[in-house]
This record gives sequence, structure tokens and C-alpha cells, in this order.
Amino acid sequence: MNPTLLQVTQRIRERSAETRDAYLRRVEQTAARPRGTDRMGCANVAHAVAALPAGDKLRIVAERAPHIGIVTAYNDMLSAHQPYEHFPDVIRDEAHKQGATAQVAGGVPAMCDGVTQGQPGMELSLFSRDTIAMGTAIALTHDVFDAALLLGICDKIVPGLLIGALHFGHLPCVFVPGGPMSTGLSNNDKSKVREQYAQGQVKRDKLLEAESAAYHGPGTCTFYGTANSNQVLLEAMGLHVPGAAFIHPHAQLREELTREAVRTVLGITQKRRFTPIGRLVDERSIVNAMVALLATGGSTNHLIHWVAVARAAGIVIDWTDFSELSQVTPLLARVYPNGSADVNQFQAAGGPGFVIRELLAAGCLHDDVATVVPQGLAAYGRVPAREGNALAWHDLPAQSIDDSIVRTAAKPFSASGGLKLLIGNLGRSVIKVSAVPDDRHVVEAPAIVFDSQEQFLAAFKAGQLERDFVAVVRFQGPRANGMPELHNLTPPLGVLQGKGFKVALVTDGRMSGASGKVPAAIHLSPEAVDGGPIAKIRDGDVIRLDAKAGTLSAQVDEASWASREAAAIGDPQRDNNAHGLGRDLFGGMRRNVRGAEEGAITWA
Repeated sequence: MNPTLLQVTQRIRERSAETRDAYLRRVEQTAARPRGTDRMGCANVAHAVAALPAGDKLRIVAERAPHIGIVTAYNDMLSAHQPYEHFPDVIRDEAHKQGATAQVAGGVPAMCDGVTQGQPGMELSLFSRDTIAMGTAIALTHDVFDAALLLGICDKIVPGLLIGALHFGHLPCVFVPGGPMSTGLSNNDKSKVREQYAQGQVKRDKLLEAESAAYHGPGTCTFYGTANSNQVLLEAMGLHVPGAAFIHPHAQLREELTREAVRTVLGITQKRRFTPIGRLVDERSIVNAMVALLATGGSTNHLIHWVAVARAAGIVIDWTDFSELSQVTPLLARVYPNGSADVNQFQAAGGPGFVIRELLAAGCLHDDVATVVPQGLAAYGRVPAREGNALAWHDLPAQSIDDSIVRTAAKPFSASGGLKLLIGNLGRSVIKVSAVPDDRHVVEAPAIVFDSQEQFLAAFKAGQLERDFVAVVRFQGPRANGMPELHNLTPPLGVLQGKGFKVALVTDGRMSGASGKVPAAIHLSPEAVDGGPIAKIRDGDVIRLDAKAGTLSAQVDEASWASREAAAIGDPQRDNNAHGLGRDLFGGMRRNVRGAEEGAITWA
């Protein structure tokens, strides 16, 4: 085992001892109760089963058969979640075949960040994660279930479902993915059209044509953003049926994997294998998820989300943990935006299974963790296939099928992972370096300060940014406006970088999991609205972003910097971010949210 992996895990274990012990005591106390329908009053039970067929009522009440709660994020607004429409029918059918029953316990909201990018709705996106967690809790609060299946894929949905499930840590749980859409217009070609549109070289009809060719059918978007990073992390935590992440929604194999999820969750309700999710998700499995993220150059959003997930299980992690793990984690995958391949090509080249197998062999993952299958984490280093009417798992080739996409631990793309921590007089932030050209890892240039992304875009369109500069976009943190992704900044910054200018972004906001080639110091904490140092930056201050040294600083003498007052968010801007299109309803979350490095949680 890698010694740094062991040291970081031990540090997390010691840091979390008190909160983790308290969490586990609650899990054990709740798990020790009698079954729900035995424990509840007759009126409670009657309400719970009133709409079920008579045979199901008999199984649940008289036969005491296992009863599965389904929490679904189905809607047909999200291409990734549209296939979930009929999953409950498949789950009920398989549960009946196994002598069990299943009910849809509840649905949770699921918003599409692709629709809301650059729109007011994006200011609710981060908070939707905790709303989903609460929705999961409301669904499971019916408290008649012996296990749960969680149906969700995309950005905030999986973290929200997982946080909610961990608050019901006494239940065995399995996550059920839906798979990516088929390959359309390549991500590189799509990005080129976006940059052409940003420069006025093509009109809206050509941009819409390109976007529609890229996003064209059911399934997850095919770039390696937050949604697909979710799937890799769940595989590395052993919360999926092994290899389920990237099978197309309409493949024959997909239905069989969904049925296997039913069989799997029923298997871990049995006494000899009883493994509730609160026990399964421990310090080691959290570290495994962190390593999988780093080894694949995954979404920066998970430096927020997985901090929150860990806290839901009583485990405390921070960005220093990520940074130290990154230094010893080999980068084994290049998937867009860190390469040209999409997730379908990644899967064809070996996918998460290849990466997990290589990390295990290199001692970069804890191999002694519990998973939802009895074979342990080694099972996630294989790939599923149909053999007749049955499922089977096969070994992957020893060498990469395509070493431009995945590589062995012996010959990685890089000896270190794709994310870095930046520290300096501007606070703490993170940068995704896996897609940034080596000659852009250090940028030193004058600051141009913006209080919104709209101000930045207006300056770009006016031709005011044709020079070396660091764009400082502030008042974009959780408390200011919900920390929206600033993905709309990527095309113009890419255009300017393509013209040879040295450009970078510094922000207390987020960038999409699809962000890539422009150096971006994001999640800067403390945020501007809390008086963080980013609020002290003035136009013309020289900012140095050094991803090699891991530093981010304003090159201003200490005395001047110490005496400088932080700018305050303007009343019109604060008012605009607080009202309209549902934002009023999230005022309590904005007031109570913790900082980005604490997971931007609103519930503790």
C-alpha cells in the first residue's frame, strides 16, 4: 500500500474519530430496531401498503419478506434520467421473482445544469444537492423499508442521494445508474463551434446545430464532467453493481444490470452479509473515491461534494487531503476535457474497471473495504457481459486497448493526479491541471476585476480583453449567490488563450466539470461576500497563479495589502441574486451555508 495513502487515511480517521463514532452508534441503534411493519401501528402499516396488490401486502406483513424502497430522480427534462421512467417496473418484477417487494418511496428533484448554465436557475444548482438529500430523507422517512435502491446519475443528484442515504445509514443501499448517451458530435468539435460563436464567426443556428448534434438522445452527456465522475466514484466505493456505470441505457445488458441491483441489495439484507451503507462508507472508501477522482482527472465539483458526502457519514476531509493524495496518484485516464475521447470510448478502452484494477495493483486503493458485492473491490476491476440469459464478469486485458485513453499504473500519463491545491494571500483554492497545457501552469498578469460573469462577457464582446490578464470574478460563492458554475466563461477565455495571450481565471465560484484548458483557480475561500481576500483585489494588481508550486497570490506589498479594505457586494446585485425564479425560497440556505472547503453544506 502506498504510504501516503495510509498516512492520509489515518489522519482522516483520527480527525473524524468523535463524529464517526457518534454516527456509527446511531446507525447501530437504528438497525437494531424491529422491522418497520412489525414496529409500526396498524394504521401506519395500512397506509403504507394501501395501494399495493394483495399479494404484496401478504408478503410484507405476513411473510415478512424484504421490502425495497426506490428513491428515483426520474424526469424527462434530463437526458440522463429519462430512461429511469420504467426502471421501477423492472425493479418490482425482479423483486417479486426474488420473493421480495418494492415501492417507489419518493422522487427527488433533478435539474439539468446544461439547461441552466449562465441562467438564474444555476444559482439554485448547488443548493439542489442538499434539497435532494432532504427529498431522499423524506422518501425513506416512511421507514418501512429493509433496503433502498437509489436512481440518479447527474451532477448534484448522486451526491444528494448519497448524503440522504447516509442519514439512513442503517439501510443496505445500491445505486442504479442509467448509462451515457451514444456518441454524437465530438466534444472537441463542439468546443470549436462554441469558440467560433464567441468570436462572431458563426451564427446562432450553427451553434444550435452543433449543440444538438452533441446532446442528441437519452443518457448522460458524453464528456467527463461531474455526472460521469459521479459514476466512477461510486464504482470505486463499491456502491454499484460492478461495471454498471457506462453501459448505454438501451443496451440489453442495462436491464440485466438493473435486475442484478435488486438481487445485490437483497443479498446484503441477509444477516450473514448485512452491510448497511453507513458501515460500508467509511474512511477507506471515501479515500478510494478521492483517489479515483484524481486518477481520472475528474470534476473539481467533487472537492465540494465529497467533503459533504464524507461529513454525512461522520468523516471529515479537506483539500489538503486531496492535494497530498494527488501527489502520489498516477493519472491513468484522458477523457474530454482532459483528452479527446468521450466516455463511450473510455468504456471501450477499459473504462473504470481498468483504472480500478491498476490502482489496486499499484497499492493506490484500499483493497480491504466492504462493497455491495461479496467479492470486494477487486470485482470492480472487471467488466460485465451477458452470457445467454445470465450476467458474467470478465477480466480486462493486461495492457491498455488504447493507451491514448487509459494507461497502466506502470506507464501513466502523469505520476501525479489531475487536481492541485493553491495557497497564498488570496486564501485557498483548487485547480484542475490535467487538461491545462504545461506552459500555462504558471500565469502572472494584471488583474481585471468583475463582480459577475455578465460583466466579463460584456467586456469580452467589447474587445476590452485582448491582452495578458487574470480575470477575477468574485461574489460567486455559496453565500453570495449559491456558487453557480461559470462555464460560460470557458469559450471566451479559450479564444483569448488561443490568440496567444496569457490568461487565467480566479474566482470564488465554480467551473463546470467540463472546464479544461484555461488555468482556473476556483472555489477560492473565504469567499468575497465574507470579506475574503479576493474582495481586496483591484484592477491592475499583479496576480500570480503557480500550479507547479501550488501558490496563488496578489503581488502587493504586505503593508498595503493588510490595510486595504474588502469591497462589498452592491445592493442591486445582492437583490438580483436573492429574488425571482425561485431564488427567494433558498434565502435560508444562502444565509446558513458553510464554505466551499466544508462542502458548502446547509444542514450542519
